[in-house]
Amino acid sequence: MNGWTRRAFLLRLLPAALGGWLSACRAVLRSDRTPTPVPPTPTPLPSPAEIVTAALEALRREDPDALWALLTPASQAALSREELRAMWRDTLNTVGVQTVEIEPLALIWEGETAQARYRIRWKTALFGDLEAEGSLVLRLLPGGWRVVWRDALLWPALEEGERFQVEYIIPERANLYDREGQSLAVQGEWVEIGVVPGQIADEGLLLQRLARATGLPVETIRSRYASGRPDWYMPILTLPADRLAPFAADLEATPGVVLRPRSGRIYAGVAPQTVGIVGKIPAEELEAWRRRGYRGDEWVGRMGLEAWGEPYLAGIHGGRLFIQPARTENAAPRLIAERPFVPGRSITTTLKRGFQAQVEEIFGDRTGAVVVMDPRNGDLLALVSGPGFDPNALLGPNSPLPSPGAFLNRATQGLYPPGSIFKIVMMAAALTHGFTAGSTFQDPGYWDGLGPGYRKWCWLRSGHGLVDLPTALTVSCNVAFYQIGFALYQQDPDIVPRMARAFGLGVPTGIRGVPEEAGLVPDAAWRTQQGGRPWSVGDAVNMAIGQSDLLVTPLQIARMLAAVANGGILYRPRLVLRIGPAPGQPEETFPPEAQGRLPISEEALAVIRQGLLGVTTHPRGTATWVFRGMPFPVAGKTGTAETIPGRPPHAWFACYAPAGQPELVVVVVVEHGGQGSAVAAPMARQILEAYYGLPRTPLPLPPAQADR
Repeated sequence: MNGWTRRAFLLRLLPAALGGWLSACRAVLRSDRTPTPVPPTPTPLPSPAEIVTAALEALRREDPDALWALLTPASQAALSREELRAMWRDTLNTVGVQTVEIEPLALIWEGETAQARYRIRWKTALFGDLEAEGSLVLRLLPGGWRVVWRDALLWPALEEGERFQVEYIIPERANLYDREGQSLAVQGEWVEIGVVPGQIADEGLLLQRLARATGLPVETIRSRYASGRPDWYMPILTLPADRLAPFAADLEATPGVVLRPRSGRIYAGVAPQTVGIVGKIPAEELEAWRRRGYRGDEWVGRMGLEAWGEPYLAGIHGGRLFIQPARTENAAPRLIAERPFVPGRSITTTLKRGFQAQVEEIFGDRTGAVVVMDPRNGDLLALVSGPGFDPNALLGPNSPLPSPGAFLNRATQGLYPPGSIFKIVMMAAALTHGFTAGSTFQDPGYWDGLGPGYRKWCWLRSGHGLVDLPTALTVSCNVAFYQIGFALYQQDPDIVPRMARAFGLGVPTGIRGVPEEAGLVPDAAWRTQQGGRPWSVGDAVNMAIGQSDLLVTPLQIARMLAAVANGGILYRPRLVLRIGPAPGQPEETFPPEAQGRLPISEEALAVIRQGLLGVTTHPRGTATWVFRGMPFPVAGKTGTAETIPGRPPHAWFACYAPAGQPELVVVVVVEHGGQGSAVAAPMARQILEAYYGLPRTPLPLPPAQADR
């Protein structure tokens, strides 16, 4: 009988012996009735199988702390918890491990030693699945079973002191193009301009030539090298090689100036929030990127299409995985796995680069957004967000930070109350719930439907008089829409919120390539969730003119108006046309995608279109004075959305053209710009003229009382 078997036999006899002894004790206790506490039953130590299970689970969960707690005291003394964490993290990051799978195979238990066999599988970003069989060694100590540390627990093929090493093969980043094949972002040649202070012979000449080449003030240039030691290289600015070419010869001949060429991203300079930028991997993200198979010093997409398209543009890294011996004098690295790189895949967008540049010029330095969409398929021809920034200026040393909020893509992420643009939705709700094109409304300039103490005013204080429904939209009569909002609330408080969502508001549009906000269509359920006062008829009346808590993005308004223009089809806004091919990966295209239809009849749509056409053609239309002389009819809607008390309202204008056969939707919003007709509508006209190659006609001065 061996030691383990004999010990097991004795343990089986012990409970019987203890049971007799305890029975006698209980008899004595009962006879003298003296209460004596019974000692607690000792908690049995975990078995080897339980320790193995816990250790393998720690490997699977990538939990070095849990594994360290299971190590023998000798192992813990030789390898601290912090050292194990660092070793573990470095190993998994180097190989690019994404998930770990563990399969127990066998447990051999002999005396005070146990050994567990298992199969481990690493799923890696760079080398696919790596699989090996390993073993855990356990020792029985006074405190129970413990795991003996060996470096092979990191990976079975590792001997003590060995580590993984990767040789990366990194493909060139692919390009971004507009719909006509013009570049938006390409790999090109840059030149970093620097100064070595101790080599300067004529500082005046150096500063003169650098100022001419870079456009920087002399004081700025001097400040960028003044703190350097004589032998230090001090970077000044990085410029595209073609831009620096006219000055390169003079700079190379200037003592103290050093030019360092490098390859990198070059941007066309349009739609920066949409195209995006690349940047170095931040330290706090380094581990996550290495797990994706990156070396860690690459420039990666940080926003916009560059970020969304990272898996395509960057291609797939190639490389070779080695085990580096602990001592290298007589041992060569052992090759474990290798994979060839896959080239990056270009992305072609729906944007028109030249037109985008024109729209940006028209919008100027204002804060807000412009969306230009083809209503026939959802294609986005221009996306402008102001203020903008120069992406090329952010790629070199001493890069100036853009203005606050410049990275926000206001076209897709800006949230605004829509103001009177929302009257399009209200009119659709009215026409499907009892109102007709012939319904009339009396507007004396105010409305007392909520009681004399809650009078609400029309923007035209003198009133519009008697108006029918399409005319109410044309003249943007607040009083008419107050009455509509009040009446629909009495029927069902959810009528308008349901219609708004059916028009694509309050939900993401599904655009690919850039982030977006869903906006907000408030209702009674939402208000209850907020824990505030209940939703009331007053809220519904305010929402009828696009106020209350209602929030939309310019992209949602463009999609909504496109559906009105094209007969009721809500298209997914399309920004990405196609992704180019790569070996083993065919070209990927994104055809137009209809996501739904507006829940109104063609007759109702015709009434809405009639009202929108009147905005730019009717003598009382709120933007007629802006569109006089246009060679084709334009249908649109002005909006002036109140915001923070004491600040000017947001200026909106949304239109489609030509009104009879719509080819273009234009939405303009200017934050705190003032009246929609006076500020946004004139820019929309100039955008239409730019698209159709028309001269930008002088715009008439706004009337004395700007319309809304």
